[in-house]
Amino acid sequence: MHLPSLLPTLLFLTSPVLASLSYKGVDWSSLLVTEAAGKTYKNTAGVTQPLETILKDVGVNTVRQRIWVNPSDGNYNLDYNIKLGKRAQAAGLDIFLDFHYSDTWADPAHQALPSAWNSLAKDALVKQVYDYTKDVLDTFQKNDIALSVVSIGNEITSGLLFPIGQLSKTDGAKNAAALLKSASQAVKESTLASKPKIMIHLDNGWNWDTQEWWYDLVLGSGGGLSASDYDIQGVSYYPFYNSAATLASLSTSLNNMVEKYGKEVMVVETNWPTSCPNPAYAFPGDAKNIPFTVDGQVQWVKEIASKVAGVASGQGTGVFYWEPAWIGNAGLASSCVYNLMVTDDGKDMGSLGVFGEV
Repeated sequence: MHLPSLLPTLLFLTSPVLASLSYKGVDWSSLLVTEAAGKTYKNTAGVTQPLETILKDVGVNTVRQRIWVNPSDGNYNLDYNIKLGKRAQAAGLDIFLDFHYSDTWADPAHQALPSAWNSLAKDALVKQVYDYTKDVLDTFQKNDIALSVVSIGNEITSGLLFPIGQLSKTDGAKNAAALLKSASQAVKESTLASKPKIMIHLDNGWNWDTQEWWYDLVLGSGGGLSASDYDIQGVSYYPFYNSAATLASLSTSLNNMVEKYGKEVMVVETNWPTSCPNPAYAFPGDAKNIPFTVDGQVQWVKEIASKVAGVASGQGTGVFYWEPAWIGNAGLASSCVYNLMVTDDGKDMGSLGVFGEV
C-alpha cells in the first residue's frame, strides 16, 4: 500500500493552551510483541532507536500499558509489564497502568473473569480484586518502578468481571461499585512510595448521557464506591464507530462531567486513519474535513487536545493515542486500513511529533 510521505511535524510549536496538558501520551502495550516478531523502530531521520527514545524525543511524557491477569501466551501479564515499565522509567517516561481484570481483552462487550477466578462468589471476588491489585502494585514497588496513573478497569461502561459486576444483572451496579471500591482501596494501601492517581475509564466519551447514567447508577447503587475513591474520569473517543461522535459533543460531555463530578478528565484512547477506503460508519460531521493522511493524524490529535485543554477549571489533563506503533495490526480494530503513526518498516511517519506540539 502507499504510505504518506514524512512531514516536518517534529518542529515544536508553542501553544499556551495545549501546553497546559499534564499527560501527553501513547499506549505502547504491544512493544514487546512487535520486537519479538523482529521489528525495530526508526525516527524520522531513519536512525534505528528504541521506541521509548523516539517517544521521549517527540514530546511524549507518559506511556499507557495494559495488564492481563494470566494470558495464555504471557503477553501483557505482570512480568511483561515489569519489563516494559523498567524501559519506560529508564527513558524518563511516566507510566499509566491499565488493569483489564481479565486474561484477555476487556471492553464494553467483553469483561470475562480470569479463569482462576471463575468459581468465586461475590464477596470472595471483591477480596480477590483487592489482593491481585495490591500484589501487582507492590511488585512494581519492589522493582522501583513508579506509576503515575492506575485505571481500575478498562472501558467498564457495561460493568466489569461479568456476570457478577455486569450492570444489566440484578445487583450488578452494586457489585461493580464494591469491586471498584476494593480496587481503589488496594491502590491506596499498596506499598508504592508515591501513590498514583486512580482512574475510572468508560468508552463513548462524546456521549454525556452515557457518562452521567453510569456514574449516577454506580455511585448511587449502595455498593460503597464514592467520589473519594477515584481522581480521574477517563474516556475512549474514536471517530469511526458513530457519526454522532462529534468533536463538539466530546467538548460538551467533558465539560458536563467536570461541572457535575468535579474530577480530572482525559481522553485515554483515540486514533485517526491515514487510510480508510471503506469505513463501516459515517465519520462525524465536524471531522469530515480532516484528511486521511499523516497531516490529518496531527490535526486530529490537536483538535482533541484543544477540546481537553479547554475544559473548565483546567480539569482536562491528558490525551493518549492508542497503540500508534503496533506493527502488524495497522487497523487497530477499526474498519480503517491504517491508524499507526509508524510505517510498516518501523519508521516514524512524522505524526508522532504532534506530541511535542500538544
